[in-house]
Amino acid sequence: MKRFLQLAIFALFLAPTAALAHVGVGNTSGFAHGFMHPLSGLDHQLALILVGVFAYQLGGRALWLVPLTFVSVMALGGFLGVAGMPVPFVEIGIALSVIVLGAVVAFGFKAPLAVAMGAVGLFAIFHGHAHGSEMPLDASGFEYGIGFMLATAVLHAVGISIGFLIGMSSRTFGNNVYRLAGGLASVAGVALLLGYV
Repeated sequence: MKRFLQLAIFALFLAPTAALAHVGVGNTSGFAHGFMHPLSGLDHQLALILVGVFAYQLGGRALWLVPLTFVSVMALGGFLGVAGMPVPFVEIGIALSVIVLGAVVAFGFKAPLAVAMGAVGLFAIFHGHAHGSEMPLDASGFEYGIGFMLATAVLHAVGISIGFLIGMSSRTFGNNVYRLAGGLASVAGVALLLGYV
């Protein structure tokens, strides 16, 4: 697990920043906008980090299958958004993803792998559609998609790292830190749902 944490931290340092010095020019515009979209909203940040924490709690193959499912299905949702195909209740679905994933983390729900993948896949449709439908008109769809998929993977890695750190603290505090983190995230999700954030 120590090796995985080191790889996750290394992945954060690979996030391209110097290469994007000329944002707004050509294909980098698409990539930069796509990469920044998941990072620019609290709703996306919370949900994507919670997916990582949830995957860590499940352990085993879920550690990579749950985030991979989210990123893959989110790409499909992004395509629907770019194509202008409607998906109902996108903002509600995003807020509910924060509420539900926060509760799942707080209560340490040990879902079967298929159920976990199905649940995050459902939420990924909403997040992907929001990303796709907000793509700038002059951006390249391919680069934009790569950008938001990479940012999502980075946030999942952050969530897995947070899950690891919380797991380490559980030796002292039991599951109380998971409960606190998940509970606060769910409260934030309710605030998002009600339009307070």
